[in-house]
Amino acid sequence: MHDIFKLTGKLTGIFVKEIPLTEPFIDFAGRFADIPGTVVLMSGGNLDCSRFHILATAPWLSFSGRHDNLTLEANGKNIHLKENPFTVLRTVINAFSDSLGLDHTQTPLPISCGLFGYLSYDLKDCLETLPRTSVDRLGLPHILLFAPSILVVHDKLKNVTRLCIPERKLNHHNTLDHDRDNFYKLLSAQTRPLAHFQGDAARLTSNFAKQNYIRTINRIKEYIASGHVYQVNMSQRFETEFSGNTYGLFRALYEMNPAPFFAFINAGDHHIVSTSPERFLLQTGNQVETRPIKGTRPRGKTREEDHQLREELVQSKKDDAELSMIVDLLRNDIGKVCSAKSVHVAEHKRVEAYQNVYHLVSVVKGTLDDPYDSIDLIQATFPGGSITGCPKIRAMEIIDELEPERRHIYTGSIGYISFHDTMDLSIAIRTATIYNGKIIFSVGGGIVFDSNPEDEFDETLHKGRTLTEVFKGEAGTGNRQDWVWINGALAPLTQANISITDLGFQYGYGFFETIRANKGEPKRLSAHIQRFEKTWKYFFPDAPPDLTWCEIIRQVLVKNRLVETPAAVKIIATKGSSDIPPYNHNLVVTARPYVHRLKEKKEPGLTLAVYPHPRQTPLADYKTLNYLYYHQAAGWAADKGADEALILNPDGTLSETNTASILLIKGKTVVKPVSPHVLAGTMEKTICELLIMWGYTVKKKEVRPEDLFLCDDVLITNALIGAVPILEIDGKRLKAPSNLWKKINQEVL
Repeated sequence: MHDIFKLTGKLTGIFVKEIPLTEPFIDFAGRFADIPGTVVLMSGGNLDCSRFHILATAPWLSFSGRHDNLTLEANGKNIHLKENPFTVLRTVINAFSDSLGLDHTQTPLPISCGLFGYLSYDLKDCLETLPRTSVDRLGLPHILLFAPSILVVHDKLKNVTRLCIPERKLNHHNTLDHDRDNFYKLLSAQTRPLAHFQGDAARLTSNFAKQNYIRTINRIKEYIASGHVYQVNMSQRFETEFSGNTYGLFRALYEMNPAPFFAFINAGDHHIVSTSPERFLLQTGNQVETRPIKGTRPRGKTREEDHQLREELVQSKKDDAELSMIVDLLRNDIGKVCSAKSVHVAEHKRVEAYQNVYHLVSVVKGTLDDPYDSIDLIQATFPGGSITGCPKIRAMEIIDELEPERRHIYTGSIGYISFHDTMDLSIAIRTATIYNGKIIFSVGGGIVFDSNPEDEFDETLHKGRTLTEVFKGEAGTGNRQDWVWINGALAPLTQANISITDLGFQYGYGFFETIRANKGEPKRLSAHIQRFEKTWKYFFPDAPPDLTWCEIIRQVLVKNRLVETPAAVKIIATKGSSDIPPYNHNLVVTARPYVHRLKEKKEPGLTLAVYPHPRQTPLADYKTLNYLYYHQAAGWAADKGADEALILNPDGTLSETNTASILLIKGKTVVKPVSPHVLAGTMEKTICELLIMWGYTVKKKEVRPEDLFLCDDVLITNALIGAVPILEIDGKRLKAPSNLWKKINQEVL
């Protein structure tokens, strides 16, 4: 860490200037939203914790990592550290605090220089030794903080906006002029139009079925009855597809329900949008505050119903006991670093009204003892007790046991830690992660002994409504749902389950056919079914199923609204787990929209890379589910910048690509490569028959990769793409293709 100033430059002061704000702050901040490392904190409503809007952007330092694998990045250079993240965080804060030489009394702003970002819930494992039995599917940072070179703070109460730019001395130069010029350059950029986004609440999936969630709540109640805990916060995770602009989502949510701790984080490869109503920690010098929320009711549809629900919350003994329990937990947590006499409940059971719900809130305050700082305070209290349970450590163990996936940002914290002894962090609830075309969020509630499982499940839906209502109307993609045909009936994709005892799951013991459908009509269906039944007879002891496949496919296409567009249909058969009658094979038919692979290509063809791992197995004669070899080959080719992997036999002769058959054309001769084991393609057969009609001769012979450079055309073929020319192999160009592939596709697609 002694090299940090070499990496970042030394912090020497803060330039502060009052600037005019000529547009709503959310529009102003939107000008910077596309910059990785941008953090926007919006204070919605008129509560006493909703005074400041803050924009932090154009970071000069980023701090990220998982577990004890941490990275500090600045000016295109990195420092990699193997250390506890809280130790590194303290070192960074102290280094720049000492360099700056300011404290909270020397600035009127809540923050004028510091770190912005998030601490994920999973940082708990760096504070406590806990069992880890849930799965981390996201693999995102546990800690992600940015030091902005541009900071804008708008005081809603005084209607004053200030620009803050940290001055750093880097390589004997002051960075102020550069950063100030950058701010005005970004500010003067053309105003962006309203950013659109799409998602679909109707296709939302959860990592819990309702009955499983209810069983889990009952399990928690058993733990409570046996004395393990008094309360556990239980959640379920939802996800659905998302496309478009994440700041547009942030804006729409803010307009719908402006809660006190709205946050937007552009983390580069993922974005965070938070609509949290709950403060975790506020620190100003040695003064500390936390505001736990426990107790929720939905807002009523009429004034009378709304009042009734509010009073029900106020009079609820369960919610009162739950809030009091968490208040005691937090008093104990901040008491670890605050003087005992200073810790007190400043306000208890305050009702706060939001667009969708009422909440019960308490305010707990204290004064830090002299030896302790903001990092000590975080370590003493993180993660917040209001979203773990009581006692905290046992509650976290139970959460990890019963929730199938790691929480990541959910119930972690979002906000800032300054270099002048201030901090404000929210609890990351009502918070979504947008990552690789998915929007992912969790909702939960505190479970106590007298919790009603049905009510608790419904409460998670009420809390999640803010993040799903936004997808209705023009912002949404419609009431779509993916459907499959499975074992004789149509079912939503999310309900199509196959047992883990199925040998198709365990060993890939099964096979499939992929069929192109145009305007609801499957192409070359009889050839596909003939090959499907031949494979069935080879692998399974009973007769192939007697089914009207064209009608089943029609039903699937209609149900998925794919009768007017090209679609990829897949028929899948698995072995099941029984070796004697009655057999329990699984039969599945799926359909998805299909866009031809050349549609987004700049050139009319594909590129190949020779896969360095030859293949020969009798299973290659069939389209089995044991397809990992081809999947790995496809990934390898993509890493090499190629479209397909060229698969070789062990003797170096050519076999196929990872998705297609190959045809070599020289003059009026078509060559099909000879391979000891290769699947005969239905499209390959159709194209060869067509070429014979056009006067070509078809031959089979051994072919090596270098032979492809001597051909007039090299085509790959499968049921979806028809015929597509190959342009290069391992970066070397082939002869420019003729128009033969276009003539073929006019006939076969």
